[in-house]
Amino acid sequence: MLTTNHTDPGRRRSFTRRSVAALTALTMVTAACGSDDDASPDETTAPATGDTMSDDTASDGTTAEDTVPAGTTSDDTVPAGTTAEDPVDGESGSGDAPDLDANGDGEIRIGIAAAGPRDDGAYYQAVVDAAEAFSEENGFGDVIVVDNIQAADAATELANLAQQPVDIVIVGASEIAEPMPDLAEEYSDLFWYCNCGAGFPESEFYLQSQDNGAGIAYTAGVATGILLRDSGGDSVTFIGCCDLGFEIQHYLSYQLGLGSVDESFEFNYVPAGDFPFDFDNVQNATAAYENAAAQGAEAIYPYLGGSHEPVVQLANQGGQIVLSAGASDVCTREGDLTWDIAVRFDGGDYVREIFPQILDGSATEGEIITYSPGEEPDVAGAVICDATPEQQAEMDEAYATVASGELDEQFGQIAGEAFGGE
Repeated sequence: MLTTNHTDPGRRRSFTRRSVAALTALTMVTAACGSDDDASPDETTAPATGDTMSDDTASDGTTAEDTVPAGTTSDDTVPAGTTAEDPVDGESGSGDAPDLDANGDGEIRIGIAAAGPRDDGAYYQAVVDAAEAFSEENGFGDVIVVDNIQAADAATELANLAQQPVDIVIVGASEIAEPMPDLAEEYSDLFWYCNCGAGFPESEFYLQSQDNGAGIAYTAGVATGILLRDSGGDSVTFIGCCDLGFEIQHYLSYQLGLGSVDESFEFNYVPAGDFPFDFDNVQNATAAYENAAAQGAEAIYPYLGGSHEPVVQLANQGGQIVLSAGASDVCTREGDLTWDIAVRFDGGDYVREIFPQILDGSATEGEIITYSPGEEPDVAGAVICDATPEQQAEMDEAYATVASGELDEQFGQIAGEAFGGE
């Protein structure tokens, strides 16, 4: 039986669910996924954090600076990547290389709209780094980045970005993608790509990547369960934002994976945001961590943006098992922070897979490319850093279970609860 408790973290609100195996008792409904419709309030100033997340650094040499909206920048960086076999819904591209120089200025330039800070070290930054690397490798112009976009401001900021000297627009997450269908049609000379997650409507005016969020979260739960069991622990705290639909889907699927290792493990969800999509609230996330540690949590999943790395640092100091939230490189990343599990839904990996296909014409607007654990390319799902052979074998089995479709009915039930109010 699932039980819930409420306290407040910062506001200290805590939500506890136990006996994860009871998920199978949920009623079956049609999955109604997609971007969460919660809108942020009128006060949408992005939180200032020293460890931020995704999109904003000024550059001196770009022609776009004078007209770029506040919070925008241009940039370039490191190497990118490789092509991919893609599970695509719909017809594949023609294979004819497109002319991507939409404004005819002789230079291809990517613009990025990101919901959080560009340098968070996690979800948002991954897209920016990959796009900058791809631009540099292919001789494109400096990337223009608009970050810390609140859902309420998305229409204005996306329109402003489309009016800059850009030829390709990346919308970094579904939380700011609601106005994109209309804008992509209005500015149809540009190539639009959305890292939309799951369930976003398809359109002839943009290409999108989605992923099997439930499957990814399930493998993260399995990975956590394995490390808890092998270290003698039994409880995990999941620190998120605001009980948004996609969060609910993620933590219920995570619990399902956790319980597949041991049904007795304790799971706690704590929302640390002050408004919808507030994944960057360091003060509340810190309070949530301190409360979890005081209650004996042995694993921490900071499902966060700009506040992700501060919580990782605290977990490193406290000795808890800690997971990434999207970034795929944390097992080998240099620096002072360490992670035990990489939960891969990395928008940068998706960019590295998709953009070579955009260049050669094999991925076109109107398509949906989906990534899932156990399917090629291998860019989705949890990875235990420094796994033993036995632990890796268990993870391989979890991937195979997701890929087999064996859990699809349970994932559908979870989606119904998360998005359908069941």
